[in-house]
Amino acid sequence: MDEQRLLYLSQEDVRATGLTMKRIIEELEVAFKEKGEGRVEMPPKPGIHPGGGDNFIHAMPAYIPLLKAAGIKWVSGFPNNSEKGLPYISGLLILNDPETGLPKSVMDCVWITAARTGAATAVSAKYLARPDSQSVGVLGCGVQGRSNVEALVKLFKLETVKAYDINYKAASTYSAEIQRRFGLDVIVVESPREAVRGCDIVITAGPILKKPHATIRAGWLEEGAFASLVDFDSYWHPDAMNEAEKFCTDDTPQLRHYQEVGYFRNIPNVYADLGELVSRKKPGRESPEEKTMTANLGLAMDDMAVAPLIYGKAVEKSIGTWLPL
Repeated sequence: MDEQRLLYLSQEDVRATGLTMKRIIEELEVAFKEKGEGRVEMPPKPGIHPGGGDNFIHAMPAYIPLLKAAGIKWVSGFPNNSEKGLPYISGLLILNDPETGLPKSVMDCVWITAARTGAATAVSAKYLARPDSQSVGVLGCGVQGRSNVEALVKLFKLETVKAYDINYKAASTYSAEIQRRFGLDVIVVESPREAVRGCDIVITAGPILKKPHATIRAGWLEEGAFASLVDFDSYWHPDAMNEAEKFCTDDTPQLRHYQEVGYFRNIPNVYADLGELVSRKKPGRESPEEKTMTANLGLAMDDMAVAPLIYGKAVEKSIGTWLPL
């Protein structure tokens, strides 16, 4: 019998594969169409909360038959890690062979989590934002503030980004980087209201909080704007969310599970999940005036859509370390 082995990919290995954001967006759209047609197996993710507060470690399994993708991600989010010089998000992903169940690869999931989250916003925006959207407000200039803009520029002819962060230095660093990478006009603003007003798309990407600070108020989001609540409802006052004609998510059962453990206590009724939009079971934006929102939760199927692409490129380019089982 041949030696059984798996491919270990560090965070640097994952980056070195060169997988593009454009390709990730394409693969996620395929995966969400499969979800909309009922062809994805993905139970709500269970979690533990070491230390209490807003710390979490989640187990995220999924199986997408069309993409021959099966596996699990074990991912943590500890908001106070920045004070220790450590990343907020960390974890590992195990990719399995769906024919034998054997593990094929263990890979760092930090880059994957960032990229697929931005890609999920872009897929949502394709169906919920105005096609002519040019301006983005970003509240939270960290990893997700970067990856969401990186994804949106693949689908929209963006011109302007308004950047807000409670740490002004972080916003300034972000501004210089986004201008350099994407040639956008980035304006650092001093208040959350300034980052929301006048924008076609709004991204809130702060820490995920069980008790929202609810900074964004009713009347701030422009008519016809789309908002992606990457940090759940942490930034949003319930009155502001209730101004949306369509409030969506990426997975309704997962959102209900979060509600059971104390998140999303006061949100609008869910109009549709992303699978329903991509599979055309429900219409997305229907007029230029609609205010639309999505609270994408970050799904295991996102990771499993990306992981086989990473694995394939790593094997092709001889990246990573083979380990015996």
